Amino acid sequence: MNAHAVSTASASAPLLVRGLHKQFMGRVVLDGIDLKLARGSVLGLLGRNGAGKTTLLDSLLGLTRPDAGEVRVFGEPAGALTDAVKQRIAYVAQQPAGFEWMSAGQWLALMAGSYPRWNQPRADGLLARWQLRVETPLVQLSPGERQRLELVRALAVHADLLVLDEPAARLDPTARRELLRELVFDALDEGTSVILSSHLVGDLERIASDIALLHDGHLLLRGELDTLKECHARVLLPAAAEPLPGELARRRLEGGGVSVVIARVPGQPWPPQLQAWHAQPQMLGLEDLFVEVTS
Repeated sequence: MNAHAVSTASASAPLLVRGLHKQFMGRVVLDGIDLKLARGSVLGLLGRNGAGKTTLLDSLLGLTRPDAGEVRVFGEPAGALTDAVKQRIAYVAQQPAGFEWMSAGQWLALMAGSYPRWNQPRADGLLARWQLRVETPLVQLSPGERQRLELVRALAVHADLLVLDEPAARLDPTARRELLRELVFDALDEGTSVILSSHLVGDLERIASDIALLHDGHLLLRGELDTLKECHARVLLPAAAEPLPGELARRRLEGGGVSVVIARVPGQPWPPQLQAWHAQPQMLGLEDLFVEVTS
C-alpha cells in the first residue's frame, strides 16, 4: 500500500486521535493520547473516576477543545464537523439534561427531524421493550428512564459512530442486558463503530472487541481484549526481585514478597527470570488486570 493509500485509509477511519493533550487549571487530564477506531469495532473505554474518560469523549466530539494534538472523525477535524458528519454520530452523555418541558414523544420527534436515517420502527420497539410512555413529560422521568430514552434516540439514529458515556450506570440488569444486545447487533450486523465508556467491567468484557485503559491521563493499555488477557499475567516474587522486562505494576504483599504484573509480546515467552524464582504466571481477567495496574 502506498503512502497516499495509507493516508486515505486513516482519514476515512471513524475516529483517529494523535497526541491529544488537555489540562484544566494546571492539572493534566489527557497526556499524549493516540487512538484509532476501526469500522464495526466496539471499543471499551475503561478507567477509574477522574481518569479523564469524559474529557476524552468530549474532545473526540469537538465539545472540548484540546490544548494540543489532533482529532479527526470520518476525516474531519472534531472541532469543525460538517452537518453531514454530525448526522452520522450519536452521543449519549453521562448525565442527559434539557428539554424538560417536552414530552418523551415530542422530544423524540424533534430528534428524528435532525437525522435523515432515523429508524422509527426501531424507536417504537425499544420504547415498548423498555416500557417508556411517549406522553410522559421529560421532567417526570426517573434518571434511569431518562437514560433509557436517550439510548432509544441514539439507537434509532442508525449512526455510523455511537459514543456512550457510562450508558448503563442507571439501568437495571434487564435493561443493561437489552442494551448490550442492541450494541452487538449494531456493531456486528450494521457495521456501527462504538465507543463505550464504563466502570462496569463485566459489561465491557461481554461486548468489547478492543479495550483502552485510561489512567491519570495516559492510555496504559490498548488492544484487542483477547490479546490483552493472553499477554498479561500476575506473578508472585520475592520482595528483593529485580524489575522484570515488561513490568507494569508492583505491590508488596502483607506476608512478604511482591505481586507483579508483566506483559509480553504476543507469541513470545514470559521473561526467563521467572524460572529461577519458580514463579508461575497467573492469567488475569479484565477486572483483575484493571485493578492491578491502576492500584
